Amino acid sequence: MSELLKRYDSTMLNVFGPPKLALVRGQGCEVEDENGKRYLDLLGGIAVNGLGHAHPDVAKAVTDQVQKLIHVSNFFTTPPAVELGERILHIVTGTDKGEPSQGRVFLSNSGTEANEAALKIVKAWGNQQGKARIIALTQAFHGRSIGALSVTHKAQYREPFAPLVPHVEWVQAGDLEALERAFDASVAGLFLEPIQGEAGVIPLSSQYLQRARELCDTNGSLLVADEIQSGMGRAGKWMAHHRADITPDIVTLAKSLGGGMPIAATVPLTANACSVLTPGMHGTTFGGNPVCAAAAIATIDVIERDNLVARAGELGQWWMNELRSLQHPLIAEVRGSGLLIGIELKEPIAQAVVERAQKGGFIINAATATTIRLAPPLIITEAEASSFTKTLPSFLQNGKGGNS
Repeated sequence: MSELLKRYDSTMLNVFGPPKLALVRGQGCEVEDENGKRYLDLLGGIAVNGLGHAHPDVAKAVTDQVQKLIHVSNFFTTPPAVELGERILHIVTGTDKGEPSQGRVFLSNSGTEANEAALKIVKAWGNQQGKARIIALTQAFHGRSIGALSVTHKAQYREPFAPLVPHVEWVQAGDLEALERAFDASVAGLFLEPIQGEAGVIPLSSQYLQRARELCDTNGSLLVADEIQSGMGRAGKWMAHHRADITPDIVTLAKSLGGGMPIAATVPLTANACSVLTPGMHGTTFGGNPVCAAAAIATIDVIERDNLVARAGELGQWWMNELRSLQHPLIAEVRGSGLLIGIELKEPIAQAVVERAQKGGFIINAATATTIRLAPPLIITEAEASSFTKTLPSFLQNGKGGNS
C-alpha cells in the first residue's frame, strides 16, 4: 500500500472501503495514478465526467468565475445561476427556441439532494391532496439520505437506518400489470429511473414510461423521472425519457450536469409540481453557487457545440454492436442506451473482470455481480472504445470463476 493510501486508511471514514487507486491527474478520457500509470476511464467518475478530465472550457469557466464571485448564499442570486436555470429548462423540456411554457428549477449539490427535494414535493402534494402512498420500483437507486434512501430498493442500504419514510411501496420494475394493479387515487407519486443504472443498466421501455404517465394523470399522482445518471445526453437524448415523448412532473439531474463540479437540479415541470414548495419550505446553502453554475453552463455549451448528444447515441449503438459481435461465451447480453452500457455476464465474475481490467489499464465498474457498467466521457473516441472491446475477452477469461 502506498503512503497516500495508508494516510487515507488512517484518516477517512470507512464507508467506501479501501480505494483501488490514488489518482493525481487526468486529461480527456485518461487518468493517471500516483505511480505515473495511465488508465482509460470508461466509468467517468460514475457518469459524472461527461466531458472527460480537465476539459479546457470547464476549467476556464471555473477559473474565470472564481476570480469574480464564489458564494453569495440563497438570500441573493447571480447571473450564472439564473442562466443555468434557463438552460436546464430548455434541455429538459426539449424546447430549442423561445421560452418553455412552464417549469421551475431548484439547484442543489448532488443527486441525493435533487431526489430529496423531489420527495418533499411529492409528500407535500400528497398531504395537500390526501394521498399518502408513494410507489418506487424494485432495483431502484435514488440516493443515500434518509428520504432518498426510502425510495431506494436495496435492503442492505436501507435496513441499518430503518424506519425510513413511511408509505413507500415497491413494484416490480418493467412489469406493466404490476404497476397498474398498484395504482389508485391514493398514490401521491411514482419514482422511476428511465434507465436503472445501479441495477445493471436496465432501460424501462417507452411503453412502460408512457403508461406510467397515463396512470399518474388518471390518479392525480406526480411522476418523478430520476435522470441523474441517464440525463445530460448520455442516453443519446438530452433526457432518457425523451425517447418516450412524455413530460414527467419532476425531473432530477446531477452527475454530468457540472462537468465534474458538484451541482444538481430538481426540475418540476407541471403546474401541480411547481406550486407545492413555497418560501421557507426547502433550501440549501451551497446550491446554485456561481462557480458550479458556470461549470454547468460551459458543459452545456460544449455538448451543444460538439453535438455530443447525437454522437453519444450513434457511438453507443456502434459500441454495443461491437461488443455483441465478440460472441463471447461468457457474455449473455449487451444493453443500454447511448453511452450508458451494461454487459451482462453468464457468471457472477464482474468484480474479478473489473480488477483484471484495472491491471490492464481500464477503469470500469461492476454494477452487479454479473453486470459490467460502462459510462465513459461523451468525448470518447471510436479508437478508445475499440481498445477496450479488443481487450475485453482476455479480462473475461482471466476473470472466470472469480480467481486468477
